[in-house]
Amino acid sequence: MKFIDLGLDQRILDGIDAMGYETATPVQQQVMVPILEGKDIIAAAQTGTGKTAAFLLPLLHRLLTSEHTAGDINALIIVPTRELAIQIAESIEGLSYFTDVSSIAVYGGGNGSSFVTEKKALTSGVDIVVCTPGRMIAHLNMGYVKLKGLKYLVLDEADRMLDMGFNDDIAKIITYLPVQRQNLLFSATMPAKMRVLAKKILQHPIEINIAISKPPEQIIQKAFMVYEAQKVPVIIDMLSSNRYTKVIVFCSKKANVKQLASKLLHAKLAVAEIHSDLDQKSREQFLQDFRNQKTNILVATDILSRGIDIDDIDLVINFDVPNDGEDYIHRIGRTARAATSGTAFTLVGEKEQSKFAEIEELLGAPVIKGIVPDMFGPTPTYAPRANNARKFTRKR
Repeated sequence: MKFIDLGLDQRILDGIDAMGYETATPVQQQVMVPILEGKDIIAAAQTGTGKTAAFLLPLLHRLLTSEHTAGDINALIIVPTRELAIQIAESIEGLSYFTDVSSIAVYGGGNGSSFVTEKKALTSGVDIVVCTPGRMIAHLNMGYVKLKGLKYLVLDEADRMLDMGFNDDIAKIITYLPVQRQNLLFSATMPAKMRVLAKKILQHPIEINIAISKPPEQIIQKAFMVYEAQKVPVIIDMLSSNRYTKVIVFCSKKANVKQLASKLLHAKLAVAEIHSDLDQKSREQFLQDFRNQKTNILVATDILSRGIDIDDIDLVINFDVPNDGEDYIHRIGRTARAATSGTAFTLVGEKEQSKFAEIEELLGAPVIKGIVPDMFGPTPTYAPRANNARKFTRKR
């Protein structure tokens, strides 16, 4: 289906055309019509399916064609991270270029002047606010946020927000909103706690499921059994081959990110690191350098596993096995986006084998086991049940 067939305002179509889009993705086709009709929705969709435009386009259309108060905040989009807030704000800017729709991203980590800018917009009114929960709570506590006329609420990456402990913040924000509003909830997964949240927020929602939580088939997945001390030399060997132009290496802890980035730099590799200890300006600069290929390797925590739109990543490496299968899927989903191919390697330490076996169970099939070159010495055999039994015996 082409965007022109959806009946969108011409000014929005002009923005879509300027950004080079023409055909709607499956999630956009299924989601946009009920949103345009004013219905609440709960949509399960993997990252990279185009869900940001799926809610932004009909939201912009409704703002342009329906009555709303200019001095109020008309739409609130709540997201888990500042990076996603910035990305959505940039999408709004592009899609609404030929309109007079106003927007602002509200998130922590900036300087005092950014808070003042946010306060001014939240006091005088703005069409769309994209925010992280904690920052919005900070403004709400000061009593000047104009939410009485709000008509649209969007929760994006809602499962991630719950995982990050934002349940109470979301509940508090909702107490400030008018009861009559349209609610849109987007989530990659639908655990029980998500159903509870949806029941509290949504009114007679339409449920849309876009694919089950499985990685794209075009991702080549391999797992390498290694001892912990072998991980750094193995990854340096992988990255020194110059076969890959854009690489993200995921670590489960920011301490691991810092240590690994330092060792890769020492190996003369073009690397940058992304984690929560960096200020916002540094994060944005490192991401921009990566997009512009000034660096070709990013070492990151799971802050980059969801919602960040970086194209042409041809290799993802899990330096640590993720904590669960969903995190694994989101990490490797950074590659093979927009129907391209990609590769995902996971370094599995001896103590991580049971965790990786659980991931394989979620995937429904074993991941191909890669061969570690002989120069790195003997490697562990993949025997997750045996390792788990030994661990259980030690604990007893």
